[in-house]
Amino acid sequence: MTQQEPGNDYPLSEVPMHARKGLASTAMVLLGFTFFTATMFAGGKLGVAFSFTDMLGVVALGNLLLGIYAAGLGYIAFKSGLNSVLMGRFCFGEMGSKLSDLILGFTQIGWYAWGTATAAVVLLGKYFELGQGSVLALMVLFGLVFCATAYVGYRGLEILSYIAVPAMGILLFLSMWVATVKVGGLDGLLAVVPSGELDLSTAITLVFGTFVSGATQATNWTRFSRSAKVAVLASLIGFFIGNGLMVLIGAYGAIVYQQPDVVEVLLLQGFAMAAMAMLLLNIWSTQDNTIYNFAVAGCNLLRTKRRKTVTLAGAVIGTLLALLGMYDMLVPYLILLGTVIPPIGGVIMADFFYRYRGRYPRLADARLPAFNWPGLVAYGVGTVLAFNSPWVAPLVGIVAASLTYIVLTAVLRVRAPLADAQA
Repeated sequence: MTQQEPGNDYPLSEVPMHARKGLASTAMVLLGFTFFTATMFAGGKLGVAFSFTDMLGVVALGNLLLGIYAAGLGYIAFKSGLNSVLMGRFCFGEMGSKLSDLILGFTQIGWYAWGTATAAVVLLGKYFELGQGSVLALMVLFGLVFCATAYVGYRGLEILSYIAVPAMGILLFLSMWVATVKVGGLDGLLAVVPSGELDLSTAITLVFGTFVSGATQATNWTRFSRSAKVAVLASLIGFFIGNGLMVLIGAYGAIVYQQPDVVEVLLLQGFAMAAMAMLLLNIWSTQDNTIYNFAVAGCNLLRTKRRKTVTLAGAVIGTLLALLGMYDMLVPYLILLGTVIPPIGGVIMADFFYRYRGRYPRLADARLPAFNWPGLVAYGVGTVLAFNSPWVAPLVGIVAASLTYIVLTAVLRVRAPLADAQA
């Protein structure tokens, strides 16, 4: 047995109990992940399309569903010590799991590209009126700097989150207070007439889809949880509360200023320099988690333990995508994520709770097939139905994939692979 390389965070195996973390550590890392500017932009779309009371209902429902989804996967991560890409070997097969590696890795690279471009174009380029050449140079700089803490590993993510989360929280609550004063309190908020349009199903999909890819891969950190309670609570804190606050604050500013761009709102409020500093920190605390996710998926895809090398390679790819114009593709990208990612989580949960009865064998000892066809077919069915759903696409994808997997497994009598005899 080869010794685990320090800082590599067990990319191809279970996290041992001696490396597990408590609630404060796990929740703070997840809050650092979900405190993301893009989520506030999504909230801004809600703020110009709904009244204050309707907006609160959409935000609460969408993020509650997201939190429950993340908590379900978080529980499995605690029980198994595995992340989603490693769980994929059980439900999709040794070779079939490469499909989920590619999908999850691609989505995270897209997020990394968008965050890198946003930091350069919006936070500094627009404010300081920089030329195109300077903006492109900043993209290259940010693309390399943002991956530094992810290169260190879990500990690097944790340290940055303890700095970024409180700082961002102070700025955002101050922003909400200024907006409340401007609009004239609760009565003023209730009197605002929306200037845009967005149907309820699309709105829930936008809220759920904004970070469903992150929720699917939050197992990269909840697998470090010391107990089931830590995994579930940290998931709810990160995705129901943390992500919910981001959507709410973005929507809140948009209602008052009828401006969906959260950076523009902060500039209108006079928080120019503080906004620049805090938002850069905010983006960094998500970017490092995002590229860490890519590295974990890449390690499983390539079957390599060189997580740090894959991290650097991902940062280079994400930076190139940023240079190619990823910034302008946010909303279509969110809708795509809300469609193709949730069925993966649906298959994982059905596989763990139904086929494995809540307990995986050790990954190194399990005799897994190259392809688990019920899992791959169920994922395909969930994705197709989500794409064509007139209702909330992410929920349709999860439920359809889960039910299809259970039915196929039962009809075909596909049993859970046994561990090797020496295990």
